Amino acid sequence: MAQAAREISIRAVPGLPMVAAGDDLAAIIAGALAAAGMRIATGDVLVAAQKIVSKAEGRLVPLADVAPSPEAVALAAEVEKDPRLVELILSETDEVVRKQPGALIVRDRRGLVLANAGIDQSNVAHDGGEAALLLPADPDASARALAEGLGRLTGVQPAVIVADSLGRAWRMGTIGQAIGVHGLPALLDLRGRPDLFGRALQTSELGFADEVASAASLLMGQANEGCPVVLVRGIAMEEAPAGTARDLVRPRHMDLFR
Repeated sequence: MAQAAREISIRAVPGLPMVAAGDDLAAIIAGALAAAGMRIATGDVLVAAQKIVSKAEGRLVPLADVAPSPEAVALAAEVEKDPRLVELILSETDEVVRKQPGALIVRDRRGLVLANAGIDQSNVAHDGGEAALLLPADPDASARALAEGLGRLTGVQPAVIVADSLGRAWRMGTIGQAIGVHGLPALLDLRGRPDLFGRALQTSELGFADEVASAASLLMGQANEGCPVVLVRGIAMEEAPAGTARDLVRPRHMDLFR
């Protein structure tokens, strides 16, 4: 018997304004959805770019307000970066993993291994001098708050992913990845399920939320596209419990690459 066609839809939410500290992000997104004639349906996944979440949560820091420590000054000389930026990176860091001129890879306080603790200076206003945008302090909590806010405003609570563009060991280029998750499985354990020939899968675990985030990032873009929110419909959630982005962080004892 032929299998039915499988499909999902991925739509960028248009008309979103620039987001600033203190903005009600759920209200902004709900308004943009309504203006575009888009409605959240049960089972939808809303993917929000980390930048708008961080901006709404007041995570933009003017570099003029940062006083670098002696440690930051020394490290900045090694990696050829602004000492003030390095100070911010260290404030978000549990462990410096790799360093060389032009590159500083750390394990941040959320468990993410990434460049510069995810701190970025692109797509942020520098009107009052140079500034840097930090990741949300707790991206899973941010995803939960956004889901609950949209549920109150629209009557339907979507699953929410906070996505960021991150690099990967052994691969060139960045892809969208989930740093905050609420209302859907983050990691799907497929071990024990049969393959096409009935053989039980032995090691297969699927980075489910990362795959959804990566699909959404095709519409979000990386430069001046201005599409920081994407609505994904038709994702098969499986009968798996909802998780958090922490489920995707490889435990230290399983990290064979450092």
